[in-house]
Amino acid sequence: MIPGRVMVDSNVLLDILTEDKTWFAWSAEKLAECAESSTLCINAVIYAELSIGFARIEDLEAALPGDAFDRIHLPYEAAFLAGKCFLRYRRDVGLKRSPLPDFLIGAHAAVGGMTLLTRDSSRYRTYFPGLALICP
Repeated sequence: MIPGRVMVDSNVLLDILTEDKTWFAWSAEKLAECAESSTLCINAVIYAELSIGFARIEDLEAALPGDAFDRIHLPYEAAFLAGKCFLRYRRDVGLKRSPLPDFLIGAHAAVGGMTLLTRDSSRYRTYFPGLALICP
């Protein structure tokens, strides 16, 4: 396991919160492994993506306790990098199949020197090649 800070992608948290039949076991195991030796981090983008599944902020707060997840602010450098990578993506792919929030998450982890725990490795490997990933 990579010590330090690990940004936990929304898809991993959703797998656990929804008890996804396909990905629950993998996501829960990797999250637990990361929690043993690293600081788990989320940002406002991840929080917003997860909020869709909750009627009340108190319920989301209970699902993401502050003592388990550091809430870190997105730096402007990460926002700039995300915009540039998203622009490259749009030029390469020509369609908006991937939302900008994914690029904000990847850029934040890259700029912050974090490892990203995610199931969606292909986009992150393509647009953030130096980003350390924990993925299937």
